[in-house]
Amino acid sequence: MSFDVRIIVAAHKKYRMPEDPMYLPVHVGAEGKDFDLGYQKDNEGENISSLNPSFCELTGLYWAWKNLDADHIGLVHYRRYFRGKGKGKDLFDKILKYEELKPVLDAHPVIVPNKRHYYIETLYKHYQHNHYIDELDTAADILKEKYPSYAGAYDKAINRTWGYMFNMMIMRKDLLDDYCTWLFDILFELSERLKKEGQTGFEARFPGRVSERLFNVWLTYKLDSGEIKEEEVMEIPFMYMEKINIFNKGITFLKAKFLGRKPEKSF
Repeated sequence: MSFDVRIIVAAHKKYRMPEDPMYLPVHVGAEGKDFDLGYQKDNEGENISSLNPSFCELTGLYWAWKNLDADHIGLVHYRRYFRGKGKGKDLFDKILKYEELKPVLDAHPVIVPNKRHYYIETLYKHYQHNHYIDELDTAADILKEKYPSYAGAYDKAINRTWGYMFNMMIMRKDLLDDYCTWLFDILFELSERLKKEGQTGFEARFPGRVSERLFNVWLTYKLDSGEIKEEEVMEIPFMYMEKINIFNKGITFLKAKFLGRKPEKSF
């Protein structure tokens, strides 16, 4: 069945899901698991499910790219969604609905979450303080080897103090094809070049983290080249489905920046 819009909800465990039929729960990292969440599995059809420990929710994006028949395809997370206009105490009533999204799709083929601002440091410096900068530097080397026309966009995007993060987006299928072809070509090579021993589970997820920065590079290039017009990109607020300890996030951020203590888990 063909859909005009299909948004996958990446999940690795059972969780309440939106009732709106445009959302498709996808079990990411399903390969090798002996339990069934009752969701679409990302190890069916053409897939990279086995790479989930390092590629994170991108195994869901890859599955959607290769296997879904839809005019627009999106990715959200089971604990993080685009916010709609709904009100009330139940957060699930506030998740973006099809009836809200449909009218804007033709004019806005790229939908992203609101910019995340770091204020006192660039995307590059933020990665350097919180992770291992050779990961991002190696990705930049690969990008400039394979896609030299993107070099300027990389420098521009990575030196901003804001970015579109979380690997959340909704895009027209032809644009998603372009993005995913470019992205996974870089990430597969990155994984080959940086095979590290003794990494923790958190550290091993660097392809997923690097991809968040690369999305900004891709979009910057498309905007600067005129392939996508600024008015075609729409920002929509995002929302967490669980409480986030802002104090702990802030302390972790400051420790990474000023004391060199890299985080050991996601917040």
